[in-house]
Formats: sequence, structure tokens, C-alpha cells
Amino acid sequence: MKKFFIKIILFIFISTSLNAHISHYKNIKKIEMEIFRNNELIGYNYYFFKTKKDAVQVTNQMKITVKLLGATVFDVEGYGEEKYINDKLISFNSKTKQNKKDKFVKLEFNKDTNKFIIKGSSFSGEANSENVIGNWWNHQLLQARSQISPVSGSIKEQVVTFIGKEKIELYGKSYKADHFTLKSKDSTLPDDKKLNFDIWFDKNTGLILKVKYSRMGDWEYRLKSYE
Repeated sequence: MKKFFIKIILFIFISTSLNAHISHYKNIKKIEMEIFRNNELIGYNYYFFKTKKDAVQVTNQMKITVKLLGATVFDVEGYGEEKYINDKLISFNSKTKQNKKDKFVKLEFNKDTNKFIIKGSSFSGEANSENVIGNWWNHQLLQARSQISPVSGSIKEQVVTFIGKEKIELYGKSYKADHFTLKSKDSTLPDDKKLNFDIWFDKNTGLILKVKYSRMGDWEYRLKSYE
């Protein structure tokens, strides 16, 4: 019981120190993450930032290719663009081709209703404006109650749990990271629809260092560099 309360106190402290405001990325120009499956490099996820006064634009480029015996068995290529004004998401658009299937999201913030209007390949309708786009550059994911898929627009409620502090090594650098799990609130969802991630966060830089999950193999997104 004592350990449980210590973890709760630590999580409250860490959540406060996250300072999840988009404007805190104003000095970031680029984040590069590499994607591994079973410890083999299979792709990348790059984020580019443009800041002008109170406006921030984040552009996302992603490419994944998985081959088996020389044949491509999984191929994804995507592009997305998030726009924020005064820390508020006002629009998000993405196009993704997954195994030759087109997926998309078109999101706009409606000031009159204070809701997001979403038209996506998996969901169309209104959404609470407290939702966060599920991209790995944004540590606000660790405070959100639900997220919007950047690929299809679907909305999933989530539960974030602080596991503890850990030392991890990435590309020759050592970090004292905060380890979290992020899981779907609805445990009855099919396994291929569930959120089930381990996330390592560096509060010194405010960046997500690594994301790990298992689905037809062990996957990792690793922060390679940022500027």
C-alpha cells in the first residue's frame, strides 16, 4: 500500500512537470525517430516544427516497410499536418497509404461548439476538444484521457500509469527516463484495436524517448535526434 501511494504522488509530480503546452516546443525544429521491429530498422517517423508568434505547425512524415523472405508484407507511408494557435489545436490533416489502402483524417476546431469536427476513414463526427492527436512527438499524450488516431480519426479512451524511473541507453546517450504505460480504457476491445504501449519520457527535454509495443512482433520507436 505504501508503494502504491508513493507511485501516485510521483505520478502527480511528474504530470505537473510535463508542462504539456505546445508553445514549449517553440525552440524545436525537428524530431527524428527510427522505427524497429524485432530490433531490425524498418522505417522512420520525422516531425518538423514551424513557429510564428502564437502559431505552431507540426508536419509529420512516416514510412514503414516490413519484408519477409524478400517480399514486402507490410508497407505504410503517411503525411500529416497539425496546426496550433495559443496552444490550441485548430486543425489536423493526414493522408496514409497502408498496404495500398488509403486512410485519412480531416479535423477542424469549431469555436462555436468548442468541439472538433472530424471526417476520417474510420470515424466522422464531433469530438471533445480535450482529445489529443496520437503522435509520438507530443508528451501531452501522457496527460490525456483519450486520443484521436492520426491515421484514421478514430477516438480511443486511455489510461496512463506511471511505472517508475529507469536509466535507458539510446544511440550512445544515457537518459534518466520516466516509464509509463498507456492502455485502452475499454478492455473488451479486440487486441488489434487496443492501445497497449510502454513509453519512456525525458522531462529534461520534454521529449518522448522511446515507445514499445507488441503486435505481430516487438516494435519500438526510438528518438534518434532532435534540433
